[in-house]
Amino acid sequence: MVLDLVLIGLAVTLFPFPLMAFVLVLSTRGGVWKGLAFIVACLVAVVAAVLLLTGGEPPEPKSAPSTAALAGKLAVGVGLVGYAEHRRRRAARPHRPSRVANRLERVSAWSSAGLAVLLQPWGLVAAGAATVVEADLSHLESCLALLAYCLIASAGLLTMEVYALFAPQSARVRLRALRTWLDGHQDQAIIGLCLVIGLVLVSKSLYQLTA
Repeated sequence: MVLDLVLIGLAVTLFPFPLMAFVLVLSTRGGVWKGLAFIVACLVAVVAAVLLLTGGEPPEPKSAPSTAALAGKLAVGVGLVGYAEHRRRRAARPHRPSRVANRLERVSAWSSAGLAVLLQPWGLVAAGAATVVEADLSHLESCLALLAYCLIASAGLLTMEVYALFAPQSARVRLRALRTWLDGHQDQAIIGLCLVIGLVLVSKSLYQLTA
């Protein structure tokens, strides 16, 4: 379970859409506070998704809820692989200029939080939640694993937030370069992340369902 959560958490923190939006939010006036609202909303969304599915209690092995959790992971894995193929097929199309950047210039902290929830890679978040369903959240080890998952899933945002807080001038230059790189490589990143995590989920879910 822990390895699965680490892999999914890394995929969540490296997913381009939230990263690009966060870079734009940080570049606005009062961006540090708006970025903090963005991060808090991300953490709340991830934890809420996990707790809604688990209820804080694990299902019994080979029980109907346990089988449903594995089937959910399998479905998410298949969906991620399918989405990777969909992105691969349309990757050759020219990108249209995004209109989001101009709108984010006037975004508020509340709007930033809403944007964070909207842009979450919910397929990956659902995969993490389905993985945690197999854990007993009443045990300290499982709670620590969930905490580690949330921290890994938001590590990229936390790093940029701290950087922007303590070195704003340098951060502005570096984040602008990161945004440019993401603009040119977002398709490759999305395809790679979705394909790897999807194949891992499919293979492990099939193995556990047939074991």
